[in-house]
Amino acid sequence: MTDSTSNSPAADARRRRQARPVTRQWRKRALMATYIVFVLLPVYWLLNMSFQSNTEILGGLTLWPEDFTLEHYAKIFTDANWYMGYVNSITYVAMNMAISIVVALPAAYAFSRYQFIGDKHLFFWLLTNLMAPPAVFLLPYFQLYYTVGLFDTHVAVALAHCLFNIPLAVWILEGFMSGVPKEIDETAFIDGYSFPRFFVRIFVPMISSGIGVTLFFLFMFSWVELLLASTLTATNAQPIASVMTQTKGASGIDWGTLAAAGALTILPGIVVVYFVRNHIAKGFALGRT
Repeated sequence: MTDSTSNSPAADARRRRQARPVTRQWRKRALMATYIVFVLLPVYWLLNMSFQSNTEILGGLTLWPEDFTLEHYAKIFTDANWYMGYVNSITYVAMNMAISIVVALPAAYAFSRYQFIGDKHLFFWLLTNLMAPPAVFLLPYFQLYYTVGLFDTHVAVALAHCLFNIPLAVWILEGFMSGVPKEIDETAFIDGYSFPRFFVRIFVPMISSGIGVTLFFLFMFSWVELLLASTLTATNAQPIASVMTQTKGASGIDWGTLAAAGALTILPGIVVVYFVRNHIAKGFALGRT
């Protein structure tokens, strides 16, 4: 009686229904694993090439370095033309992030809390700056900075990137600030807080997730932007991206050093994402972005 019941069509259908969620779960895992491999494959191949000699790189495809070498990384850390490119890039990126966030915080607060003539038009005009490619402003910036003596300085690149980063920061921060009730401002003022004290001690911590998201996008744009950074600099403030375009010598392109430089270029982004990872998760869930 038990065997006939367990082998009945109803029991078979019940087992099939129970097996479906397990099959779907494994299918999702397989798709996710395939996607991760597809995304990380170029990064792995870049690391693989950075530990190979140029002869091995040009000789054919190998899944791992057969002739493991650190000469390319040694060249980057011992050659001033290479490691100063990273120092220059980090310097003007940090300057731009500081300038952009300091300017954008009060501007975003004004847009989120006050209504004034032309506020919506001004806010839209800020966003239009993001629609223009950097090449549009290349010639005016070059002539202006060369005239006033800012050419080939970190300040020149940092200020040039502000044209795009400040509107972006204002747009993101305004969305977070609008989500904070205005009653908090009024209560703080009734309790005797001055505006600077309220803004720094109470309001800014409440939008820390928005600030983290904003800093992430500011870093991302300024770090990967090449046209303005390479045109407004020559030798003293030349970014690493510009140095990487000059790897061709008499013997051809130094593929190994180029791969090692690319691998090191990824590291600052990983560090930034690590420190603001919690803010980014909250920001994408709560903010305008």
